[in-house]
Amino acid sequence: MLSPSLEDYLEEVYRLSRNKKEIRVKDIADCLGVSMPSVVKGLKKLHDLEYIVYRPYEKIYILEKGEKEGKFLIERNRILREFVEIIGSDCDVKQEAEAMEHYFTISTIKCIEKLVKFFKENSDVYEKFKNYKIQSSLENVKGKTDS
Repeated sequence: MLSPSLEDYLEEVYRLSRNKKEIRVKDIADCLGVSMPSVVKGLKKLHDLEYIVYRPYEKIYILEKGEKEGKFLIERNRILREFVEIIGSDCDVKQEAEAMEHYFTISTIKCIEKLVKFFKENSDVYEKFKNYKIQSSLENVKGKTDS
């Protein structure tokens, strides 16, 4: 199992591999806002674990194992962003999904995905949820003002 930082590096390598012909350490460091030495350390580990091919000062190649895991990481992030949006959380959706993604099991992610799909396919239930959320917020505000 990859650490959260290795997942982030692999996710970024996968993203960049889909959009660019060459992936360099600087590209990853810039995208993630981390130092180049940190990226190099992570890439060496991903290389040792056979997710990528990394050689200093050369192009980075993603291997089949890395493609498979990278695709999963991107999908996991998409599911969690959709979840945060659909529940109407008042937060930075991208940051919230990033914070959650490293701590949920695959089973939980799949359940979240089903919940999002359920809400999308059952707009009447989704509307009830949104109304409940609004009503609940109003009751909380009223309760605070009554105190």
